[in-house]
Amino acid sequence: MAFVLLPRLHLLDLAGPAQVFSTARDLGLDYELAYLGEQGTVESAQGVPLTAERDWPELSADDLVVVPGWRSPRLTAAPLSAAGLAWLRAHHERGGTVASVCSGADALGRAGLLDGRRCTTHHELQDALAARYPAATVVRDVLFVVDQRVVTSAGIASGIDLALHLVAARHGPAVAARVARSMVVYARRNGDEQQASAMLRHRAHVNDTVHRLQDLIDARFADPLKLVDLADAVGCSERTVTRLFTRATGLTPLRYQQMLRLERAEHLIAHGATVEAAARTVGFEDARMLRRLRART
Repeated sequence: MAFVLLPRLHLLDLAGPAQVFSTARDLGLDYELAYLGEQGTVESAQGVPLTAERDWPELSADDLVVVPGWRSPRLTAAPLSAAGLAWLRAHHERGGTVASVCSGADALGRAGLLDGRRCTTHHELQDALAARYPAATVVRDVLFVVDQRVVTSAGIASGIDLALHLVAARHGPAVAARVARSMVVYARRNGDEQQASAMLRHRAHVNDTVHRLQDLIDARFADPLKLVDLADAVGCSERTVTRLFTRATGLTPLRYQQMLRLERAEHLIAHGATVEAAARTVGFEDARMLRRLRART
């Protein structure tokens, strides 16, 4: 497999997937990693110089090509020559798989690989990608999308999820689980999980008291939390807690806790848990409330 190194690439966009496949190699799978570039030395966005091979090989249909993302706040055009884009396109036409991390999707778009396909990228770049490639269908707020041997991901940490998915698709989920455990990955996420978790989506406010309350709920969302205990923890009345929390997040403390429980339960169910087992794990007494919340969403 090969990684295409472009100027100002993000280290984690490269290192995350590379670690997945090198760990798979350490477990006995037949992976040989190559790092290709149009320059012999490629400067990363974080200032670390990387060495790249300038002679790009003709890969087989079994090979995988990954294009990591580069620092591109407004999705500037992929710094890849016409010859490099043709190489990507030819590899896919020969039956190979081409993947991107974050802004790497632009290289796939310039190579004509996004037209007529579903794709994604980092949430800050989705509008620009959709505008630049109107023939593509940009799927928003997901971790990665697979469409006819073109795999695109949101970027940064989701590149690990993408790589684990590809290992699972080729070698089975048990092998991917071994790789994840070796890398101390907490949980392998499905592609349709949201880019920002519930713990992050409601943090765009400046109320320190509410942030402290959220910290408490985040740490103990599976426990029964009484409003009076939350109020005591921040030195406010129950009425003030409810008013401040709702004003800052749009949710009551109970609704916020339920959202955390629901998100975790959905993750467990997606990985094979029954609704009943997931409900117990996240703190519901039985599955009835979980079923109601799932139906509501």
